[in-house]
Amino acid sequence: MTPDPAFWRGKSVLITGHTGFKGSWLSLCLDALGADVHGFALEPPTEPSLYRMAGVGQHIASRMGEARGDVRGDVRDYPALRSTILELRPAVIFHLAAQSLVRHSYHDPLATYSTNVMGTVHLLEAVRELALDCAVINVTSDKCYDNLDVPHSYREGDRLGGRDPYSSSKACAELVTSAYRESFFSGMDPSGPNVSLASVRAGNVIGGGDWATDRLLPDCVRAILSGQAIRIRNPGALRPWQHVLDPLNGYLLLAERLYGGASGFARGWNFGPDDVDTWQVATVVARVVELWGSGGGTPAQVILETAPQPHEAGRLELDCTLARQQLGWLPALSLETALEWTVDWYRRVSLGESAEAITKAQIERFLN
Repeated sequence: MTPDPAFWRGKSVLITGHTGFKGSWLSLCLDALGADVHGFALEPPTEPSLYRMAGVGQHIASRMGEARGDVRGDVRDYPALRSTILELRPAVIFHLAAQSLVRHSYHDPLATYSTNVMGTVHLLEAVRELALDCAVINVTSDKCYDNLDVPHSYREGDRLGGRDPYSSSKACAELVTSAYRESFFSGMDPSGPNVSLASVRAGNVIGGGDWATDRLLPDCVRAILSGQAIRIRNPGALRPWQHVLDPLNGYLLLAERLYGGASGFARGWNFGPDDVDTWQVATVVARVVELWGSGGGTPAQVILETAPQPHEAGRLELDCTLARQQLGWLPALSLETALEWTVDWYRRVSLGESAEAITKAQIERFLN
């Protein structure tokens, strides 16, 4: 099942964090569906960035035809965020603005918690204070669960937690979301705002245009393009890999139900791949090298890091039964196809093709 263009056509949508990798893909998806897309974010977090390479800013415009629809701001700045929401009064909000890297959270836990926790509080408080009638989706992470590193697929009702600052901050963001939903957006107060609030937890997303550091696919691509060896830290770690378009498709389907007022959808949701697509890091790297090598050239060398590393979960799997049964959502791309699309994106861009054209073509292919 894919989103309904008739629902999104002309719909005012705000994305926080639209200059990031996932936010850029979501912005272009919504633009393809005909939505009136707005963004509130810091400058792109990487250079290069998908936001600039794919011309995402050209597709962010306010209803007044002004540049105000593409706002630079920090979700930790409550007055600025509130002012933007007041001016735009969006019908749907996707909250993606976050510090999204596990390893970076060890270096800067203060920024991680203040962005991921208080940024969420600021967004929900602005919606509450402005009595905004809208659907809100808070994008957290599969790492919000209390991971026991055992063969278990985590369900939405499982215990939240996290041993590292990033995972912990996302669990906190989930608790904030639940508290606001139960305290202010439950519909118990007839005079209160009509807000449908959900949170979404996705697996490790991949796709063209991700240039973040300490993330597997971008690290592989950088090493291949520079002729250096690919260094991997946790070769045996199992992760639920998926193309970025698959969870985004789920978020859009969920937003349609939330905005429509359907009962039972204001809650937490998992969006992960099929069990067969939970691969070890070493297997993913080997396939990337193989796919890139099919275009000619010397295969990249792979080196295993031996230095001690900060803790990261060794195993993580999601149970997505709820999304399948209640939303009719299914992952459309196998991991094999996701890796093919991703490697193809980077290789073609490295040869001088348009990142915008390739990205839009993949979105159109997915939606159709």
